[in-house]
Amino acid sequence: MMKQTIASQKDRYIEELKDFLKIPSISALSEHKQDVVSAAKWLEGSLQKIGMENIEIIETEGHPVVYADWLHAEGKPTVLIYGHYDVQPADPLDLWETPPFEPVIRDEKLFARGATDDKGQLFIHVKALEAIMNQDGELPVNVKFCIEGEEELASPNLPPFIDQHQDKLAADAVVISDTSFIEQGQPAICTSLRGALAMELTVKTANSDLHSGVYGGGVPNAVHSLVRLLDSLHYQNGQVAVEGFYEGVPEPTDELKQEVAQVPFNEEKTKQDLGLDALYGEEGFTFQERTGIRPTLEINGVTGGFQGEGIKTIVPSEASAKISCRLVGEQDPQQVYEAIQQHIHNHQPEGAKTEMKQFIKANPVSLDSQNDMIQKAADAYESVYGVRPLYPKEGGSIPIVEVFSRVLSAPVVLMGFGLPSENLHAPNEHFHLENFTKGIETVTEYLYSLGK
Repeated sequence: MMKQTIASQKDRYIEELKDFLKIPSISALSEHKQDVVSAAKWLEGSLQKIGMENIEIIETEGHPVVYADWLHAEGKPTVLIYGHYDVQPADPLDLWETPPFEPVIRDEKLFARGATDDKGQLFIHVKALEAIMNQDGELPVNVKFCIEGEEELASPNLPPFIDQHQDKLAADAVVISDTSFIEQGQPAICTSLRGALAMELTVKTANSDLHSGVYGGGVPNAVHSLVRLLDSLHYQNGQVAVEGFYEGVPEPTDELKQEVAQVPFNEEKTKQDLGLDALYGEEGFTFQERTGIRPTLEINGVTGGFQGEGIKTIVPSEASAKISCRLVGEQDPQQVYEAIQQHIHNHQPEGAKTEMKQFIKANPVSLDSQNDMIQKAADAYESVYGVRPLYPKEGGSIPIVEVFSRVLSAPVVLMGFGLPSENLHAPNEHFHLENFTKGIETVTEYLYSLGK
């Protein structure tokens, strides 16, 4: 019955989603501040239409949070649905086949900025609730929405918002649709996200660049010093050489290794796709383990000396590197940062002065795949797709997941409906419409199961 209801309303759902996608709610660009507000107001109206209550657009120091709830299922669980209505900038515009904020359908895919990240996935929940309300006149569980407009800025104002509104947001589970399947037809529920730490290291020597014919070989070179420091950060076997870096990193259990190994991976195809002769990483771990459940320290960029066309024979006086870490288990980002600071101090080359600046700091999060709220989500996927989800360990970071889990003491269920191939953050972003409609079916199935 529900499947037929959703199918009959599919065209209307898609047209409404197109209206949402037309709003260029780019949180990173100040000239789009009003568009971000417009997207929040559009959501407010959409939530009103489906019968949500206590709808608020709550101001923060940045872009607003949209809150709504429906709390009439006495004795039933409460589900908090999180999503974001802001999107990435659309640049480079010349690589889009059609304008990024003029949604079009090609090959049963909806193309627009925000189609899969995250407007399309968020809208799945709005339409699932509408379908249930239209059929039953009520919901099987209590529902709350917390929808932000700064996820693409790393959610700077949401953690304090959650801290300040713990009672308002209290729930038995937090459901987020902002992740991907393994591949088309193979659902996934991510159960691990690495923490993040980012910094910049600057090395200074003389008070200006110097002529290499006059001073070369007699004064310290900032680029040489930086290279030596960067090389000291790793051993030959791929391990990070910073003392204390691995404090809090758990030894992977056999069960965890098996869960990681279940996710399909083709090493030869990966090398071919990336144009590589070999993969690289910490000895003793597989590629999936290195990129999902082990910590990393990566050099993201190096700058120093003359960068222009041709040659300029100088001894550079300043050089810098951008460095980022992915963290796991009980690793504390601040402690890791201080350990790297100490390592740099201990290895500082003679005649060089070093400075460090921290940018990003986020805790890792690990979720129990056997938690009942996650297993019921797996049941819902299997019911609709005929395939049970796998439980990948994502190498990336969604900092707000750890905040929800810790502050609300609730399991986070990452029910993604995107595909890895949908160009999120890139030109020609799109969303497969099959997963849009099947996603609505899956969410309705999930909510009914929680209400039983």
